This record gives sequence, C-alpha cells and structure tokens, in this order.
Amino acid sequence: MFSFNVMKSSLLAGFSAVLMVVAAASFSVSCSRAPRYVSITGYAQGGDYLVKVNLAGSDADAASLKKGIDSILTSFDNSLSGYNPNSLLTRFNAGEAIVPDSVFIEIYRMAGKFYELTGGAVDVSSGALFDIWGFGFTSDSLPSADRINAAMKSSGMDRLVGDLTLAESADGTVRMSDIVADGHPELCPVLNYNAIAQGYSSDLVAGYLRSHGVRDLLVNLGGEIVCSGVNPSGRPWTIGVDSPVDGNNVSGVELKGVLEAGPESCGIVTSGNYRKFYVRDGRKYAHTIDPRTGYPVDHSLLSATIVAGDAVTADALATYCMVLGLEQAAAFIESQPDLEGYLIYADQDGRMDIWKSSGFRLVSE
Repeated sequence: MFSFNVMKSSLLAGFSAVLMVVAAASFSVSCSRAPRYVSITGYAQGGDYLVKVNLAGSDADAASLKKGIDSILTSFDNSLSGYNPNSLLTRFNAGEAIVPDSVFIEIYRMAGKFYELTGGAVDVSSGALFDIWGFGFTSDSLPSADRINAAMKSSGMDRLVGDLTLAESADGTVRMSDIVADGHPELCPVLNYNAIAQGYSSDLVAGYLRSHGVRDLLVNLGGEIVCSGVNPSGRPWTIGVDSPVDGNNVSGVELKGVLEAGPESCGIVTSGNYRKFYVRDGRKYAHTIDPRTGYPVDHSLLSATIVAGDAVTADALATYCMVLGLEQAAAFIESQPDLEGYLIYADQDGRMDIWKSSGFRLVSE
C-alpha cells in the first residue's frame, strides 16, 4: 500500500502552531486510568462531526479537546475550502498571490503522490472538469465536448511543479501561474481537494487527540473515519456501511453492512455515486468524473469502502476505485498488502451484490 506515515509526521509538525495554541488552553489532567468515554460533536465542512474518545490517560478534558478540534477545522477551512470565498484555495484558484500555510503545502504534495499512484485517475487539478459537470464549486451540467476538451487542457498534476515551495517568490508568496511547469501558464488549473480533504482533516484531528494522550478514539468527519484502540465495551469499533441506493442521504439510516476496525489505527472511507448525481433525458450522470477521459464513469460499481493506514489514503483510494469500476478496483485492492476493501455493485439483473477483500472484517451484512 502507498504509505504516508512520513508525510503525516511532517504534516503534524507543520501544524504545530495551531496545536500549541490549543495546548495552552488544555487543562484538567486525568488522575484515573479507568475508561472515561465521551462524545464530542460539532459542525464543520458543511456537516456534523462526531468524535468519541476515552479520556483516561489524556491530559485534557472534553471541553478543551473540543476547542482544539474546532480550531483545527476552522484553520483547515480557511486554508483548503473551495466554498469559503476567503480561503487560501479560493484566492489561489482566482489567481491571487498567497502565502501558503503548512497544510496547503502538504496536501499539494500528497495530491501529487496520489496522482502518480493512480495514473491520473485521482487528479486534484481537474477542478474545471468537476465544475462544468456540476460537481465542483459551481453549478452546471451536460457540458459540450469543446468545453470538456478545454477543461482537460488545463488539468493534470503532471503539468505542475511537484512542490509548491519550489515556486515561491522571495517574499514567500506563490500564484497559480507560478506552479504551471509545462510552458503554458495561460492554462491555469482549478485545484479541488474534495477527493482527499476530509480524510486529511480527520487524520489531523486524530493526530491532535493522540498528542493529548488519547489512545482509544473514533473521529468521524462527514463519513471520513479514523479509529484506533477500542470502543466503550472494550471491543474493536464497529462502523456501518450505508446501502448505496439513490435517495439514501442520511448516514446510518439504511445500512448494507457493518465492519469491525481496531485496535490498530486505520482510516475508513466510503465513496459512491448514490448521493451526488443528476438525471437528464433519462440518463443518470454520476458525480465521479474520470479525469483521464473528462466524462462521468459508467459502470456497475455503486460504492467502495476502503480501509487503509490513514484516512487521507482511504479517501483517495476509495475515489480511485470508483473511477476504476468493479473488476479493476478489486484487482487493485488485492494487490495492496495493507489495504482492505468492500465493494457494492449491481449485478447483471440489477440486484445489489458485494465483493470484499480477504482481510475486510465484515461482522454483519
């Protein structure tokens, strides 16, 4: 499996400014090792988040941990949200010179690695494609072939520098045109990190919790999950996989299966086409766009659940599987020794069926 352990260490070190502020607000040192599980909830990234932690052994209480989580997610939104008009990403995509923070720099590096690993199937520089199909930061649908071709000319991480710091000016600023390395700065891409951003933010929150001594935890940001240790019953965590039927827009209401994860740390993410799509002239257009062709995918795979060493990897590779389709996705998962997967697809008769890797711990179906 493609590992990001070294990259995560750099990421967390670079994010130390936020963590230091949060640590200063932390108090209430635990004096008991007996399990003390609490749930912390809030709103971020357009939805609710849920964090479950065992405070035994932690140097912080629930209130200070929530303050830290909210601080991280606010900083994350100000850096990488494509829907925040004042974020670094929005301004960068608009052509402004920005001073990138450590998170902005690190996720760009990660995106390049995922682009290479997936042969361009996961391409954060294809934001223009996502926009014209109506699944990006703007609303649109059914673009012409000419618009698709034009968007593809500006896409491709292989057109860009591998590291943002290589394009920084003497004053530390960088513009979008500065990172285009193929000699066509007039063809600037639109960066869209939706395929990896929430998984990345889940990893950041989990790393913050561990920095305060939390070992038993579950972080759920919009369905991108990190868990480690055990649940309040002393057992591995159990996580539901939503049934990928059109209209199932609320997580946990209708499940297809339940998996078991932990005590080792892992990231768990499901990607599917059953919540974001539109229908024109009787045809369903899925929100998974293949950046290599410029068009939405059209295959039998309904959802892909990936278990990886961290959530950003699971996030990226769940998207990759949705681009590939059933057969290629299954082959890819089986080729990765540290990756597990659960694929839900429609069989030839339109009935829902599943494929799972040998190590995927499905406990209920």
